[in-house]
Amino acid sequence: MLPALALLVFVTLQRGAELVWGRLNERRLRGLGAVEVGARHYPLIVLLHASWLVWIWLRGWDRPLIWPWVVLFLVLQAARVWVLATLGRRWTTRVLFIPGETLVKRGPFRFIPHPNYTVVVLEIIVLPLAFGLWGAAIVFGLLNLAMLTWRIRVEEGALAPLR
Repeated sequence: MLPALALLVFVTLQRGAELVWGRLNERRLRGLGAVEVGARHYPLIVLLHASWLVWIWLRGWDRPLIWPWVVLFLVLQAARVWVLATLGRRWTTRVLFIPGETLVKRGPFRFIPHPNYTVVVLEIIVLPLAFGLWGAAIVFGLLNLAMLTWRIRVEEGALAPLR
């Protein structure tokens, strides 16, 4: 039970810290003239991610962990850190861009166009699997895939002039 709680506390604190950091970056970017696109879908993303984490807390806190999935999740956290470090002060949870800015083309962005979304897709599936929550992995994985399909379309439309 203790490893499961430790993992859940880690993920919860991590996500909370990212929200704070993203909010600080958002304020700074807006001060520099950033424009937001896709604000309509943002509350749905927040609801999806919050529901995912709450579901895992409710169903997984006292379950034994499945360690290969935990290891994969931790590898994904290294990829997440790489993405966040590459974007730096540009990273937010919203789709913001500064007209005239250039796209980031270093770090993981050299290899795939949306590395953060790739990590998120995998995290949404892998973390529930670490707790043996197959149903949550499938349901939240499919919901997240639908949400990211919408978000990527919005983001690609906003970034098209910068390409």
